[in-house]
Amino acid sequence: MDIEVKGTIYVDTYSGGVVGPSIPMLGPVTDGGTIIADTAPGCWGPMITPAFKGGHEVTQPIAVTGAEIGDAIAIRIQKVQVTSMATASGTMSFVEGRYTADPFVARFCPSCGTKSPPSRLEGIGPDAVRCAVCGAEVSPFRVGNGYTIAFDDERQTAITVDQTVANELARDAARVMALPKESKQNPIVALAPADVAGVITRLRPFIGNIGTTPAIDMPDSHNAGDFGTFLLDAPHEFGITKEQLDLVRTDGHMDIDSVREGAILICPVKVAGGGVYIGDAHAMQGDGEIAGHTTDISAQVTVQVNVIKGLQLDGPILLPPVEDLPYLARPLSASDRQRAQQLASKLGQGMLEDSAPLQMVGSGATINEATDNGVSRMATLFGISKDEVLNRVTLTGAVEIGRLPGVVTVSMLVPLDRLEKAGLSELVKAQYGI
Repeated sequence: MDIEVKGTIYVDTYSGGVVGPSIPMLGPVTDGGTIIADTAPGCWGPMITPAFKGGHEVTQPIAVTGAEIGDAIAIRIQKVQVTSMATASGTMSFVEGRYTADPFVARFCPSCGTKSPPSRLEGIGPDAVRCAVCGAEVSPFRVGNGYTIAFDDERQTAITVDQTVANELARDAARVMALPKESKQNPIVALAPADVAGVITRLRPFIGNIGTTPAIDMPDSHNAGDFGTFLLDAPHEFGITKEQLDLVRTDGHMDIDSVREGAILICPVKVAGGGVYIGDAHAMQGDGEIAGHTTDISAQVTVQVNVIKGLQLDGPILLPPVEDLPYLARPLSASDRQRAQQLASKLGQGMLEDSAPLQMVGSGATINEATDNGVSRMATLFGISKDEVLNRVTLTGAVEIGRLPGVVTVSMLVPLDRLEKAGLSELVKAQYGI
């Protein structure tokens, strides 16, 4: 049977909290084609929906023509349009007696014992999520210090609201969050948290979970080296070993705030077709996502995808907008090079490198482990020692925290000959106008 290959694919269906080879792919989309995704909020909504087996609600994956295991896919983020009018978030705590080992994955009703129970909303407030089987309050999570936050019409400015306003928004939660038609989550705005009111902040939307399908099925929120540690020898269907986690994950769950309009994300292909998926868009976030959660929103995301043949990666490379690069990792200007050449001539130094920026994503159980992971990935990709990477990052880059406890970007200026050998020079030079 012939398979129709499309230049543009629109996706508004979701994977139910799981990513992996068992999830049917849409497409394929052409190499160089476009994906338009209506994304559902991640984190809090799926967390208070106990039927989910992951902490997010990402799109169905899309196959890309020609993408084979051992290749990479460059994902150019062209647009992230916030469609929610409000959302809610805050710090979290677990409710004991409602999950097995991991409250994001293996939930059950404390009253009737139903595993991954269906649920419904009754009223508003922290007790609104009810088991559809027996009617008991069933959420495995509590909002600790929480807030409801509303956005202006231009999606540029946001304010947190008091309890009266939060209650009004809660009564129309699905609409104000613009939950997509096919979304199955309970809207977090219905819980009406309002501990922090009157805060003014700015929107800078980005995508918290985007990438390619891992080599085995896993919860979508656990496709990273830090959240993935919850799966190690876990007593549920997704339990794996550390060796398996390191081999199969693609680090789609990054929460790196520079994965936004204008960025290019280069992801490993670990299943045939790649399986690009998108979700967990955020309205804004400070580096580190130190509260554990931020402003999960619905969004329409437009990306372009290109296959890079033979580029073997363990995890993603990020080429952010130039203003998001650390100061030392920004491309050298003509005046920078002129001063360097003058100094070299004065000292008798005969060779100066041509270079360009690159960020490697690293993840692990802790920030230190994530940094070591990013450094190791950088060394492997460019065929240099880890010690050389450490020196180059210190001189021409930085380590920045994407998410606590363990997602970072390792940035440095990479010699152009190394980028050329890896097959990345044209892409990087085009991104930064070099």
